[in-house]
Amino acid sequence: MATVVTYGEIMLRLTPPGFERFVQARSFDVVYGGGEANVAVSLANYGIDARFVTALPPHEIGDACENYLRQYGVDTSYILRQGDRLGIYFLEMGAMQRGSKVIYDRAYSALSEIKPGDIDWRSVFAGADWFHWTGITPAISAGTAETLQEAVEIAAEMGITISCDLNYRSKLWKWGKQPGEVMEGLVEHADYAIGNEEDADKVFGIRPEGVDVEAGELDAAAYESVCQQLMARFPKLQKVAITLRTSISASHNLWSGVLYDGETLFQAKEYDVSHMVDRVGGGDSFCGGLIYALLSGKSDQEAVEFAVAASCFKHSIYGDFNLMSVDEVEKLAGGPGTGRVQR
Repeated sequence: MATVVTYGEIMLRLTPPGFERFVQARSFDVVYGGGEANVAVSLANYGIDARFVTALPPHEIGDACENYLRQYGVDTSYILRQGDRLGIYFLEMGAMQRGSKVIYDRAYSALSEIKPGDIDWRSVFAGADWFHWTGITPAISAGTAETLQEAVEIAAEMGITISCDLNYRSKLWKWGKQPGEVMEGLVEHADYAIGNEEDADKVFGIRPEGVDVEAGELDAAAYESVCQQLMARFPKLQKVAITLRTSISASHNLWSGVLYDGETLFQAKEYDVSHMVDRVGGGDSFCGGLIYALLSGKSDQEAVEFAVAASCFKHSIYGDFNLMSVDEVEKLAGGPGTGRVQR
């Protein structure tokens, strides 16, 4: 069994029930989630040994969060218990032409106060095959960024495959440095880079030629130039993947993705996701699917098909986590995707 390590922040997610607006809410549904934790859960569901590294406060809310991860088979052995609070994010679920909204309450969270040296990365990476991180983590604080820099340098030195999801979050980069100057030193160690139609632009100023992202209609072939520019800027990159979301409304999207190996652009089939249950974690489920597929020896075409099918499924599942099996994803990736009852 392969072993994958992820590092980042997991938060308490509070969502008004039944697509209510924040101003209507008199109660909130509780789940936990965060980019790298979401990837770890996907991988654990696929039979991968998934180790998640973070910091949680040493009280009952921290316990509840750790137990939530453990029920899905994630290895929490390397979670630090320190600090005073768990970060929170409030999610107002969008519907039709009303988009979703996120409000963060994560200042002074346990992970935001981490510093280099707090994590014994050589112990964390012992026996590991892969390390995955996202651009959310270095955006949180100087400490999370410096600790991640420490991690990628040690992982690279140990010969561990490294993947990154560029994952730009405009509401988080507040601690003094611009995303590009921090991400440059991190991405240079990556073997695989993953992003959406905006990430490369917002982080590095790399954009597709002749595409208006704001218009909501995406041409997959145009993103070959984004992949080429990223690989030219970061020579260690072996492959670049881009998720492609055409937003018809908050409830109805078209969903696909591409994978580029330096020569060929592999495009997955497009899914018409017409009645979304929850889009949060869609990109993370793509990352989890892609990592699993590549570790499993699938071809590049098979890998991007698996990743897009996995993330298509995520849109049907409430919460941040993608709770699908390999068999279910492979049937969708190789079939018509009609959603018929399985008897």
